[in-house]
Amino acid sequence: MNRLNPRKLLLSKWTAALPQNREKHFLVSELFCDEEGTVLQVELQAVLTRRCQRLNWQDLQNDSSWQMGWK
Repeated sequence: MNRLNPRKLLLSKWTAALPQNREKHFLVSELFCDEEGTVLQVELQAVLTRRCQRLNWQDLQNDSSWQMGWK
């Protein structure tokens, strides 16, 4: 399990463990917070295609789906 501080995720780099459509490397391009400033979701942008997807930041802690950095 990846240990993460959700406030420091912006512009972090991630590698998909099971790439789809040749999209393997991703960059956190935006954080979505509630009224108190708690991070709820992140927007991941694929480096190759520039496609964006939104997911809960806790999903990045799953080692079977995501790895920190570009590998």
